[in-house]
Amino acid sequence: MPFMLNAQTKTLTVQVLVVGGSTGGTAAGIQCAASGAHTVIVEQTNMLGGMLTAAAVSCTDGNDLLHSGMWQQFREALYAHYGTTGLESGWVSETCFEPHVADSIFKAWAANEKNLSVLYGWYFDKTLKSGNKVTGAEFINTKNERLIVHAKIVIDATDLGDVFANAGAAYDLGMDDPKQSGEKEAGGKNNIIQDLTWAAVLKDYGKDTDKTILMPPGYDAKKYFCSTADAPCHDTPYPFSTQKVLDYGRLTSPDSAHPKYMFNWPIHGNDYYLDVVKMKPAEREAEYIKAKNQTLGFIYFLQTQLGFKNIGLANDEVNNGMAWIPYNREGRRVKGVVRLNINHIKNPYNYTLYRTGIAVGDYPVDHHHNQYPGKVPEIKFPKIPSFNIPLGALIPEKTDGLIVCDKGISVSNIANGCTRLQPVVLLTGQAAGILAAQCMIKNIQPRNINLRDVQNELLKNKCFLEPFCDVSPGDPAWEAVQRISAMGIIKGIGVSEGWENKTFFYPDSLMKYTELEQGLSSIKPDFMHIKTFLKYKTTSGYVNTKNLYEMINMFTLYRFKSGKPEMQECCIAIADSAISVMKSLSIKDVSETRWLTRSEVAAILNFYIDFFKAADCDLKGVVKAE
Repeated sequence: MPFMLNAQTKTLTVQVLVVGGSTGGTAAGIQCAASGAHTVIVEQTNMLGGMLTAAAVSCTDGNDLLHSGMWQQFREALYAHYGTTGLESGWVSETCFEPHVADSIFKAWAANEKNLSVLYGWYFDKTLKSGNKVTGAEFINTKNERLIVHAKIVIDATDLGDVFANAGAAYDLGMDDPKQSGEKEAGGKNNIIQDLTWAAVLKDYGKDTDKTILMPPGYDAKKYFCSTADAPCHDTPYPFSTQKVLDYGRLTSPDSAHPKYMFNWPIHGNDYYLDVVKMKPAEREAEYIKAKNQTLGFIYFLQTQLGFKNIGLANDEVNNGMAWIPYNREGRRVKGVVRLNINHIKNPYNYTLYRTGIAVGDYPVDHHHNQYPGKVPEIKFPKIPSFNIPLGALIPEKTDGLIVCDKGISVSNIANGCTRLQPVVLLTGQAAGILAAQCMIKNIQPRNINLRDVQNELLKNKCFLEPFCDVSPGDPAWEAVQRISAMGIIKGIGVSEGWENKTFFYPDSLMKYTELEQGLSSIKPDFMHIKTFLKYKTTSGYVNTKNLYEMINMFTLYRFKSGKPEMQECCIAIADSAISVMKSLSIKDVSETRWLTRSEVAAILNFYIDFFKAADCDLKGVVKAE
């Protein structure tokens, strides 16, 4: 234990406080402790994992081909538990699992970290501040007891941004004014947020059983008309049968005779509009009853109108089948050092934020607004490639001592539709944990962090900086590809593909000479002048061993020596050391005139030049002046 809890005063002091054992908060706390900082997670439920566990949204959205960091570790733990990599039991996702299994994985990880403690059953109440710096937080429980935690760094891992709002940090809520956000898709300024869902886990108890629940207060069967092809409908019927709708969220389970289902259905189902953002966490419980009754009504409709009385609330999951907390898709969004908008995602290389990536995602823009009691401005969701999250989006613009993860990071309303998903949030939380630990190690504020220190630690943990689906950590060139691409020296190609967008690096394609010239020039503009001194030009249009090493020499000589580059032979390329270097990179053919692939060029460049040092960036992705 890194601290002792005083039972009388309920006051403790730690290095890092994580408010909320949400998806992002769980990742942040575990990673922060693993990175050496004494950390405590304070959580209101009895579970770790947020959306993935306590909210019972245990069929994940996206990132199937992005084997990044803790997200991939989590999937591998699921594979080990179930004894299979085939977790696509539900048709909504390739990764479906029982909430209690995910909770056990996270709790085992947390217990393995000697620097981490987790306190359950505490609601956030208010922040502690000294001037413009957050110094801790106060919590209350259902017994009206109070807990005070002092910390050097506080991570807001709440769903709705409670901590940074209470601390006085600026934030956005609802839709954006396109003139302010710079997005043509923005629907105009208002306070409309997305529908939430109080999910549940259902279980098939067998055809001869009757698990019909009591009719919930305010039940109206017409709310659920058109929810499946078998339901009554006075409008456009849904084309899928009730069983097909249940199979949408069928969970991987060892008991195939009694399957379980994630009950989270947006089409005339259990989505519900409820704006409780500005209430205190403990005060929201009374309002949440309305969302719970919406779900209970849908279950009752399933049992009594659709003939599935054998399917009832799973008595071995979450709160006897009902989630402990709602699935909040949107809350406050902090105004950060940088703000990610949909333009950055659509065309990342038109900007510089992609260089500052710390988490990745591939889900499309997806908002839920069908239950709002009024007119919602029409939003035409753009097609996007896979994307990354900039580090500066986790850091409040002006408030110190505070880091934000989970859904409250600095993004636009449109962008929130793709950054809010479980795998992205898990990875964002992991990055927040590394950032907090680095602040402890260096005794600095988050806004003063060196971007590359965080990215280097992320790479050690096999976390993607750039969202490439065709180069995984098992590839020998993976880290080099991530580093070189994070500098924009070799760029990827983004493709919009439905529910699983992609960015390709094309590692086995030949490297174009002009593309490499332009990439080096983008971080060192004077390199465009240096290229006039290059002797070993290519006639093929592709990079070969000889002219690559000449470019490396010229870039290095010009950078570290004054005056014009020296006119000399390509000393590295003809040296014996060059051959041994290429062999160490598993490059078998080391002939000078062989054309090189994109991954080979990335590996060789990364070996000779540490571009993270040679061309450091600020949190906006701008290369710092020498």
